[in-house]
Amino acid sequence: MGAACSGGVAKCNDKVAGKTTGKPVLTEASAPTSPTSTTATPPWSKPKQPIWAGQSFKKRLGSGKKISILAFEVANTIAKGANLLQSLSEENIQVLRKEILHSGVQQLVSTDTKELLSFATADTRLEYEVFLREVIRFGDLCKDIQWHNLGPYFSKLDSDGPSRKQLKVDADKTIRELTMLSWHTSELYHEMNAYKRFEEDYRRQLKEMESLNLPRQGDYLTAFDSELKEQRKLVRSLKKKSLWSRNFEEIVKKLSDVGTCIHKAIWEAFGNNGITLISMEHSKGSPRLGETGLALHYANIISKINIIATRPSSHAPNLRDQLYRALPTSVKMALRSRNLYPNERLSIIQVKHEVEKILKWLVPLARNTIKAQRFGWVGEWARTSNEFNKKSSTAINNPICIQTLYYADKEKTDEYILKLVTLLYRVISLTRHRDHAFRPLPLQSPNRTALDFTPRWSISYP
Repeated sequence: MGAACSGGVAKCNDKVAGKTTGKPVLTEASAPTSPTSTTATPPWSKPKQPIWAGQSFKKRLGSGKKISILAFEVANTIAKGANLLQSLSEENIQVLRKEILHSGVQQLVSTDTKELLSFATADTRLEYEVFLREVIRFGDLCKDIQWHNLGPYFSKLDSDGPSRKQLKVDADKTIRELTMLSWHTSELYHEMNAYKRFEEDYRRQLKEMESLNLPRQGDYLTAFDSELKEQRKLVRSLKKKSLWSRNFEEIVKKLSDVGTCIHKAIWEAFGNNGITLISMEHSKGSPRLGETGLALHYANIISKINIIATRPSSHAPNLRDQLYRALPTSVKMALRSRNLYPNERLSIIQVKHEVEKILKWLVPLARNTIKAQRFGWVGEWARTSNEFNKKSSTAINNPICIQTLYYADKEKTDEYILKLVTLLYRVISLTRHRDHAFRPLPLQSPNRTALDFTPRWSISYP
């Protein structure tokens, strides 16, 4: 998270590289910089005496290495950079500070907003480090050696600080160019899979005809062959429009520019904390659900509770059994010793209100946790390329880690689940009592046993 370069993916017109002296260092063969120069010099900045005399930059890019099959990995990296830069907009930072840090996360994580902010800051820095590692890896794949070993340059950004002179970068334009290429790449991915299926079907049809000693003729086969050719033509067209046909040098330069802009945004939003909090301990005392690998499991439990609470008398018969089996051991033990028939007389409306009050802030955390797990690397960039052009893209639309159950305190979460399950039992009991003012006789038939209407919570489980 962080204040974006002029509003999210806005123009980062501040310079990024640092004060240079004379000729910037491009390769080991280039002219050395002054020994007193301490700021990071971007390896892609234009030298006064280029190594390739008489060659334009575009011509040098034209002779570079094509991305080809790695286009899908590069598209995923672009998605990460675009999402991160969007999350650093001034609007999203305000949402983080004024809404997210004062939402349900305080119930399960911490009531200290400074601690919550430190979690968000550390997560942002971790995402940024992942993004940089991928950019560095792609740089090492470039044919042009000036893009090799970009790690020291990015590391130098931390020590230079935001006061350094920086290369002018139009982050908005750069990201939009990259996401458009990413969008075409996602289209290419789906059309290549479609072509593969068409080709397999076509070959299967030919084999069947050969096995039946039939000639390779007929309107059906001709139409099939024509469709296959059209699909092949579409794939070739998308390869030209997408990252597939671009050079690594061209894309790595743009990704590096985006990386410097993201670094500046993090620094502006969090100051030095955006650098130092990367190694902080996230939890003390009670374990967090993310650290124990239980966040997704708890999210599924909460989802089941929400379904039952929404339809206490019309949900699937085995859903309560599934919920009970999924409950943490501590909650099961507490249920066995808890009085599920309290003396206080609460109406069904009052009990439902208590359930809804908790689920109102707890369910969004569970949904965000499940959403974060569902999208793989392909889904991430395919989804991002379509969402990027939306005018309103806030942190709420793209949840961050603090908005999930990752940092939730396990003991606190167990307490709320225990309370919800207890209240849920009362809702079901009161609903049955309301719908069945008297207990009907069991429905029987000669070949079937009686249908049991007793609450399933009374069932004894191992």
